Amino acid sequence: MMLADLGADVVRIARPGTGLVVPDPDRPDLGETQRNPWDVLHRNRPAVGVDLRRPEGVDLVLDLADRADVLVEGFRPGVAERFGLGPDVVRGRNPRLVYGRMTGWGREGPLAERAGHDLDYLALAGVLAHLGRADQPPTPPLNVVADFGGGGMLLAVGVLAALVERASSGEGQVVDAAMVDGSALLMAPLFGAWASGFWSAERGTNLLDSGAPFYDCYRCADDGWVAVAAIEAPFFAALLDGLGLDPDQLGDQHDRSRWPELRAALVERFSTRSRDEWAAVFVDRDACVAPVLDMGEAPEHPHAVARGAFVDVDGVHQPAPAPRFGRTPPGPVEPACAADDPVAVLGDWGVEVDRVEDLVADGVLG
Repeated sequence: MMLADLGADVVRIARPGTGLVVPDPDRPDLGETQRNPWDVLHRNRPAVGVDLRRPEGVDLVLDLADRADVLVEGFRPGVAERFGLGPDVVRGRNPRLVYGRMTGWGREGPLAERAGHDLDYLALAGVLAHLGRADQPPTPPLNVVADFGGGGMLLAVGVLAALVERASSGEGQVVDAAMVDGSALLMAPLFGAWASGFWSAERGTNLLDSGAPFYDCYRCADDGWVAVAAIEAPFFAALLDGLGLDPDQLGDQHDRSRWPELRAALVERFSTRSRDEWAAVFVDRDACVAPVLDMGEAPEHPHAVARGAFVDVDGVHQPAPAPRFGRTPPGPVEPACAADDPVAVLGDWGVEVDRVEDLVADGVLG
């Protein structure tokens, strides 16, 4: 999605009948185009269903790879090779191709063949043990850390780095990304803190894991929440000032023996006003205090509106493409479709209309 957002011409190869966007019968307003804007992950990249068990299907993908700069595959180890689409075959035909590979456990090691999900990779990478509050179980952080941060985003970085290197060498290469590796990589600074003795194994007792009362979330009078991240002394002073608390009565910010007293004071004071009232108090203070917004509220915040941080695509608010480019800004977001026209999609890649129609008739293309 990110590569397509930034201007790459991406064709997604899916198994016929699965992996494609399913039309929503409750949305008759979509009309004949069957645009599915709520399937944000598949925006900007049309899909073609190809039966890779058929030689004709493999030949088609090989022909597309001959024209491509990048091929990305997410099978378990060995599956692409069994289809005849491994890097030796594909790059043997197109040596300039960057071949991106994504797995959960990596391509080697005793777990390489095993199934897994985001939470499993976090568990083994030394991440999950440190997520959560004191005396509570480890907390799943959605699936954004391993799947998308340590996985997809890391692979995108690797692919782009390989394209930069290709500009000088003229050769592509294999980029091998594993979610378990990327998850550990995101923890690099904390591994240093652990080795130095600064970071404790006990969840919810450290500076950034809800242990410190000045780095936590607090419930307000309306059951809304505010996030407080007043780590540095000037921000902490501004926090106390906004709350009307006397710093002389609360002691040194980093005196852990007085953290329970400080937390109790913050809990009591935040409970006296609503979330938005506290947001108004801190809007002009450098106290690192922000209202906790849900996905329905975030696109409407004045800062997001001013930056154009979200776009509306057929009534679905979603993050705008990022990062931003001064000379080559990305184009408009195109929503996913329930059934992309294979003639149009493959025609853009130079595949003859007659060939596409024959493959559809033979059941090779969905």
